[in-house]
Amino acid sequence: MNGYAIHSIDALIQGNPYVGRGIVLGVTADGTKACAAYFIMGRSENSRNRVFYENADGEVYTRAFDESKVEDPSLIIYAALRRYENNLIVTNGDQTDTVYDGLAAGKTFSAALESRCFEPDAPNFTPRISGLLTFADGSCSYQMSILKSIDATGSACTRQTFAYPATPGLGHFLHTYVTDGNPLPSFEGEPERVAIPNDVDAFAGALWNALDANNKISLYVCYTDLATGEVEKRLFNKNAEGTK
Repeated sequence: MNGYAIHSIDALIQGNPYVGRGIVLGVTADGTKACAAYFIMGRSENSRNRVFYENADGEVYTRAFDESKVEDPSLIIYAALRRYENNLIVTNGDQTDTVYDGLAAGKTFSAALESRCFEPDAPNFTPRISGLLTFADGSCSYQMSILKSIDATGSACTRQTFAYPATPGLGHFLHTYVTDGNPLPSFEGEPERVAIPNDVDAFAGALWNALDANNKISLYVCYTDLATGEVEKRLFNKNAEGTK
């Protein structure tokens, strides 16, 4: 197997009913833009009752689509994407705020996450996945983290952090589950290598269309121009049946 192969995002997802929540970070093929993407899927009515929304500061949050149907908001309502100085933070839970507060206190990405572990949702013990995209001098670099249970009983947390330089055309994809199951099997190995095309619509469309139609909920993609800081955004909400 070629460990340096770069796959299209749809090839990695198509036909898989449940990869859970996923983060993609990388750089476009022409080297001019940084890509950040985050999606959520859900199997229960509580999980599916969500949409993404973006506030005036460019922060992305999950919120209930129908407030009357909310059962337990603890693991499903959170800030998914925030910005701190020259950093973009994206995670699958309220550790977004943990990373934000850690950076503000002078901590590194990995040190900020030392206080957190996998989600308390036995028997799945859903991994906490996080990404940090850092902009500097017309370029960028990024880090990705996964906090997951070391065994089937949730006895301890294993922590992995991956750091990547800006490499044109290359991105990395980290998601919570291998596929559907009971319990859900946690992601294994290193973040997967994916191609980042120059066209934000090509990438966002391929990702959204590849996600299982029954289980996908929302997707947010942003491309940031490394020279100007200009941002192109795409937001998909299955419940709202719209994009922007």
